[in-house]
Amino acid sequence: MRELILKMAMSVDGFVSDLDGRNTWMFGADQEAKAWGVEYIWNASLHIMGSRSFQVMAPFWPTSTMEFAPPMNQIPKAVFSKQGPAILKAAAATKGLPGAESWAKAYVASGDLAEEIATLKAQEGKPIIAHGGVSFARSLVAQGLVDQFALVVAPVALGKGLPLFCELAAPTPLKLMSSTAFPGGAVAQIYRPV
Repeated sequence: MRELILKMAMSVDGFVSDLDGRNTWMFGADQEAKAWGVEYIWNASLHIMGSRSFQVMAPFWPTSTMEFAPPMNQIPKAVFSKQGPAILKAAAATKGLPGAESWAKAYVASGDLAEEIATLKAQEGKPIIAHGGVSFARSLVAQGLVDQFALVVAPVALGKGLPLFCELAAPTPLKLMSSTAFPGGAVAQIYRPV
């Protein structure tokens, strides 16, 4: 049985993206925080995301030289989309590039979110890591599907933005499992729902 980990970057004032859905601020210059993030996502047997994130990531990662590219390209993917297999067109632009195959062969989950997640969790292997966007992440949180939160708090205040936990029906207590501070000011905090 696999656990579902939601890994998100967050500003110190609690936003996971700006009001336009951009989050370029999350890729700071802190090399130790980046190394932690790369190591963390290597520990997945599956990366899952919503359709908007897939449409951005599928053409980006196969051509990227960022340190996150190898695990993002090599680990299998699942995309949650009501479009069905048509969503895989986002990966067509990079056909033939190293790493593009895992995007083109992504599992397309178009059924009920909780049922699809239960099916993926029931499989053997290392954890499933969920990536945003914010709508997909909020849905996972609101339905109580997340087994662990890996929140990397970046040393930036946005003032306005899109929060992660705004669709909770009631307060959800979390237990801090670990906290790692990095020289550039980012802090990785691992929580589990109580």
